[in-house]
Amino acid sequence: MTQRNIVVIGCSAGSFEGLRILVAGLPSTLPAALLVVTHMPADRRSFLADILNGASALPAIRPLEGDPVIHGRIYLPTVDRHLLVKNSRIKLTSGPKEKFSRPSIDTLFRSAALCYGSRVIGILLSGALDDGTARLEIIKDHGY
Repeated sequence: MTQRNIVVIGCSAGSFEGLRILVAGLPSTLPAALLVVTHMPADRRSFLADILNGASALPAIRPLEGDPVIHGRIYLPTVDRHLLVKNSRIKLTSGPKEKFSRPSIDTLFRSAALCYGSRVIGILLSGALDDGTARLEIIKDHGY
């Protein structure tokens, strides 16, 4: 059986408390990487990394382009950039908005499914419009 060790999480502003509670219960030795996309306006500074670092034993970071995806970390997008994975590395793009969002839950979910296949677990806490719902299907399809 394939080890599921890539967790992608999508949420909008209304689900930050749920996300905080979710990561607060995770051990520092978690053998998985978490990649989180939240809808956030491009003109505002996000304090999500600070909030999650105060709640979780896992470090919440804003990775740089090309950083490797490492277990035991929470990866957050840079403001106004899509967070994707390609060849097990972080890819940050300023591509077109999807479902009126950049970063977009859909772009993360799709890239994770394509990169990691059946290793991915998708969690959708909430999303604007239907952002994330169709891409959960892609994760399911790649999960065999």
